[in-house]
Amino acid sequence: MQAVRFHAYGGIDVLRVEEVERPVPGPGQVLVEVRAAGIQPGEAMIREGARHGRWPATFPSGQGSDLAGVVVEAGPEVRGFAVGDEVLGFTHRRASHAEYVVADDVNLVTRPEGLPWEVAGSLYVAGTTAYATVFAVDPRPDETVVVSGAAGGVGSLAVQLARRRGATVIGLASGRNHAWLADHGIVPVAYGEGAAEGIRKAAGGKDVDAFIDTFGDGYVDLAVDLGVRPERINTIRDWQAAARVGARTYGEGSAASAVVVGELARLAARGGLDVPIARVYPLERVRDAFRELEQGHAQGKIVLRPQPRSGPPAGALRG
Repeated sequence: MQAVRFHAYGGIDVLRVEEVERPVPGPGQVLVEVRAAGIQPGEAMIREGARHGRWPATFPSGQGSDLAGVVVEAGPEVRGFAVGDEVLGFTHRRASHAEYVVADDVNLVTRPEGLPWEVAGSLYVAGTTAYATVFAVDPRPDETVVVSGAAGGVGSLAVQLARRRGATVIGLASGRNHAWLADHGIVPVAYGEGAAEGIRKAAGGKDVDAFIDTFGDGYVDLAVDLGVRPERINTIRDWQAAARVGARTYGEGSAASAVVVGELARLAARGGLDVPIARVYPLERVRDAFRELEQGHAQGKIVLRPQPRSGPPAGALRG
């Protein structure tokens, strides 16, 4: 099968699409033919070696945790899934940027009817991270919440989930994303110089009660300057600032479960959560996909789409 690999830390040029052995599912596992797999900023950091101390790579390394596809083989003792089922979920093996991936049955849910493949394949990291950030700051209906990076993969979901709590949500984003935010009930404010003044104006003289930082780059300190209590600040990028001021760092790992993924998928399928898709790339253009991601201006998720192969792999009817 075709799979994304890198053999050393480095920039986008170290990414390759190579022929590798197709994996075989073990007990409690299924083989999924991948129809969509989202890409993440964290994967670029791992590839560059910037997260070696926390998430070291073993070479050659694969990539990818988000996935959606069709079950084509089931190992022994699998519960809840059979060949032909359409699923979404995740793997912790850095392996979903490929034509096929082995996934544990406990990390999958059935794809709801009507949920596009691109959305299904990009819900895990961004969705569970957004879910965790909103849980961490616990917004209430009479409160005001600020979200940095409000049009990004995580931010675009966090603003909606916070808004569903009834809170007034202020979203920091570039001007070209303000219309999308306003259409979703979010008060848009331009990021950069003057952001603090813009937030105070948007809040209408009220206190800012909570701050969700999805971008880093000084937003934790901005939240403190706005008078937000440290326990109502959550960042997924600036861990040093969080440690310094006592802010929270809830992220993907805090809500990494199929239960949460399933809840988000059902919400998206019935129109209660808009999951913006910035661009879809074929697997062989993985370098182009990460080039766009690393420019930092995409509104929503960037997704890889392997081309489905005709017919099931050998042994597909086993189990």
